[in-house]
Amino acid sequence: MLSVAQSHRCGAFLFLLFLLLCTSCGEEKREKHEPQHYQTTVVSRKDMELERQFSARLTGRQIVEVRPQVSGCITSILTDEGEAVRKGQTLFIIDQVPFRAALEVAVAARKTAEARLATAKMNYENEARLLKENVVSSFSVENMQNAMFEAEAAVAQAKAQEINARNNLSYTEVKSPVSGVASMIPWHVGSLVSSSISEPLVTVADDSEIYVYFSISENQALDLIAQYGSIEDFIRKAPPVGLRLNNGQDYDQQGHVSAVSGTVDAQTGAVTLRATFPNSRRLLHHGGSATVIVPLHRKQSIVIPQEATYELQNRMFVYRVIDGKTKATPIVVFPLNNGSEYIVEQGLNEGDTIIAEGAGLLREGIEVKEKVKSKN
Repeated sequence: MLSVAQSHRCGAFLFLLFLLLCTSCGEEKREKHEPQHYQTTVVSRKDMELERQFSARLTGRQIVEVRPQVSGCITSILTDEGEAVRKGQTLFIIDQVPFRAALEVAVAARKTAEARLATAKMNYENEARLLKENVVSSFSVENMQNAMFEAEAAVAQAKAQEINARNNLSYTEVKSPVSGVASMIPWHVGSLVSSSISEPLVTVADDSEIYVYFSISENQALDLIAQYGSIEDFIRKAPPVGLRLNNGQDYDQQGHVSAVSGTVDAQTGAVTLRATFPNSRRLLHHGGSATVIVPLHRKQSIVIPQEATYELQNRMFVYRVIDGKTKATPIVVFPLNNGSEYIVEQGLNEGDTIIAEGAGLLREGIEVKEKVKSKN
């Protein structure tokens, strides 16, 4: 049997347990029946500015491999690696001695041919005069005429050889065909070079403008055609594009899409585009890489905050507020976003009220006391 003290302690314990149960039930009822305050927002439409990013490679507007047109040893290198060069500037000189000698021989041969032609003309004219006086036969005149024609041909041949010799001499001064920046130079004074060398003397990149090549999918190309009407209209009307350098900095000048490939790569299914960027300060370099930023304008789209969504089994949901309670609603969003908002393509209508934040912590059927989220 329990003592009196034990009975008192047991009764006090049961009384406290009863009070706790009553308090808990009261709180559960209040939680169950009292609506909670949640941030809500009314779905509306607005214009959105998005961007697509594409890996890109950079090339100069003109890339020219400078190669010799004659054989010989390099006697002078008149430019430095990485130096800016002008169109027509002499970069290398190849040993000129044998080519000067060949030119002198050609000049002498041309003068000899011209002298023989003068003699042949004089002989022909003299024979023609004697024919009028019936001193010589017409056969003799024709022979003299043929000799004159041969002399004329010899002069023409000598002149051609002289031109060729002059050209060869001029080719000993290797000039830059374009203005740009010189590459590294793998050759040295004394190196024997010819037109068949495996490496060019130098490569000159005209980088006053830079071509930026990037690829988009065939579907994206079809979307552009559908949006602008044709590739030509896209090139003409497309907004300027940006460039993000490998160090994470944005290039301070915008470019424009200047060409679109007319074919689809059979292996990758991609279409290549070319954007042109000014490069007056030579911050962009041939052979580099960067990221092209292509803006995308979406007009009057249904836009919601990302905090208003949650994912379940690879599907995205929001909570609409219907008759004061939460209702889970699946939605389909546009693949691109600005980092804080989604464009909703299916599942919501303008004027719907949704929970604006913390959707992942809620459940369906919760009573909601709306607290409309302010729009900045």
